[in-house]
Amino acid sequence: MIRKIIRQMLVAQVFSALTVSLCLLIDNIVIGRYLGEEAMAAYSFANPLLLIIGALGSLLAAGIQVACGKSLGKGSREETNAGFSSAIAITAVVSVVFLLVVILFRSPMARLLGAGQNGSLHDATSDYLAGFSIGAPGSMGALVLIPFLQMGGQGGLLIVAVLCMTVTDIALDLVSVLVIKNGMFGIGLASSLSYYVAMVIAATYFLSRKCAFRFSLKQVTGRKIMELIRGGTPSGFNMASAVILVFAMNQILKGSAGSSAVAAFTVVNSLGGAANCITTGTGSVSLTMSGILFNEEDRNGLRELLKLLCRYSVFLGLVMGTVLLIFSPFFVSLFLPTADTAQQMAILGLRLFTAGMIPCCINNALKYLYQATGRVVLTEIISVAEGALFPSLVALLLSSIFGVTGAWFYFALGEWLTLGAIVLMVFFRNGNSLRKKDAFMLLRDDFGVAEEDLMESEIRSIQEVVSVAEQAEQFCLQHGQNPRIASHIALCIEEKTSNTIQYGFTEDRNEHHLFVRILFKKDYWVLRFRDDCGAFDPVSYASDAGEEALGIRLILAMAQTANYTYSMNLNNLMLRLPSETDKPNE
Repeated sequence: MIRKIIRQMLVAQVFSALTVSLCLLIDNIVIGRYLGEEAMAAYSFANPLLLIIGALGSLLAAGIQVACGKSLGKGSREETNAGFSSAIAITAVVSVVFLLVVILFRSPMARLLGAGQNGSLHDATSDYLAGFSIGAPGSMGALVLIPFLQMGGQGGLLIVAVLCMTVTDIALDLVSVLVIKNGMFGIGLASSLSYYVAMVIAATYFLSRKCAFRFSLKQVTGRKIMELIRGGTPSGFNMASAVILVFAMNQILKGSAGSSAVAAFTVVNSLGGAANCITTGTGSVSLTMSGILFNEEDRNGLRELLKLLCRYSVFLGLVMGTVLLIFSPFFVSLFLPTADTAQQMAILGLRLFTAGMIPCCINNALKYLYQATGRVVLTEIISVAEGALFPSLVALLLSSIFGVTGAWFYFALGEWLTLGAIVLMVFFRNGNSLRKKDAFMLLRDDFGVAEEDLMESEIRSIQEVVSVAEQAEQFCLQHGQNPRIASHIALCIEEKTSNTIQYGFTEDRNEHHLFVRILFKKDYWVLRFRDDCGAFDPVSYASDAGEEALGIRLILAMAQTANYTYSMNLNNLMLRLPSETDKPNE
């Protein structure tokens, strides 16, 4: 089932990763074709500040994935709703403050970013900052809603929102440059309005009855906000590093070859950012899935997750890299239609960029697994090294030797150096060896459950229900449980799985999966049922239904606690039952 979940999530997350880069990509194409090279340079100077709102949104989105991954792993709906409410509240406050600050101080900010004291370049940078910052609540809100849409199984709605955003941005950009002719301010404003379109479409789910999350001001707490910020801090480091890198590259390239090199970097960075939707998607899947599996103490699941993500990283990196390598002249010509020095530099820079796609995907898979499993400082170190330190040093050193050509190795060598550093770190942490099982996961030796204390089974048909229930009963008896508890656990499994197969498997023509996990602790047992049928909350159903819910009520009566969550298109029911061993006869 993990393979299926990863594939589904990866498609949606890769697509959703375009929500930030897509509007910026469209803006760059229109700017380059209609407003010229100086306007492209103005965009590049404005970009570090624009990335800040993306950094804030990404920080909260990552914090949501970590915090809600924990609460979903524990089956706590109340904690998940507290995370949702707090995320919405802090997003509204931060984005409005950002909007007001940029609008009021856009001119000195343009000077600080390197666009000059005055003149056309300064004015174009200032105008774009004003237009784009108006959309701060929309762009940040869209980023924050994405993980909740994903956890709510709304991948289709997410795709619709992104498509509508794209169409709106293209239409408004063209109206701005061809009809209204209000320059860089109009381009920024077009992006702002398109972000609001995406956010409004996404909000239709959160205002509907089927929404799995509920907003309440009472659940907005400083503790939960701090939890979101702490959980997303590594992603904040990642985005902050991107801001530093763009600023550093602007200065290095401007010193080497002037505004033409800066304009070329804008194209490379924009196309590279769009291509990196595969690396961002890989990281998002790693963060969400690792958080859930880690809190379920599922070592086997984490192992399979990392193996599959590395495999997909190689495949996606090869495909995306090949496309960019072959079609780089065409892609660059969309931004810079004239065959001049800037265009040639951008083509070379984009082709060299492709060499870093595979290691970047793998680095993201590892980095966000470390974040989800509690190694926050390590994640922050990797983020800074990958996002700013290594690429900036590469660009600075090689540009001094080979000129502008050397600077274009910044991304590829930066990613390979980061991956090499991770391998060396794992090597030394595992006693100068990479042969240790699960070496790259960096988990504690005592993490998870011993193989002899864990039973996992997939049930495909009603005929397998009785067999798995009998195996579970024997499993309990082998752990010294008295026959009554063993019988209760077997009865829970038989009742719940037979209901799922009878009603869930037959609701449509799709192939469905049902997994049962039994985990033995010293003082209690944990039963986890997971299926990919339609959403069904047995806990709520048992309290609302009549006599037809007797079977479910019987299951819940046996359990000390029962928690249900619906996330990633999966029903998750977690039951905790007492552990009672037979005492020897006296």
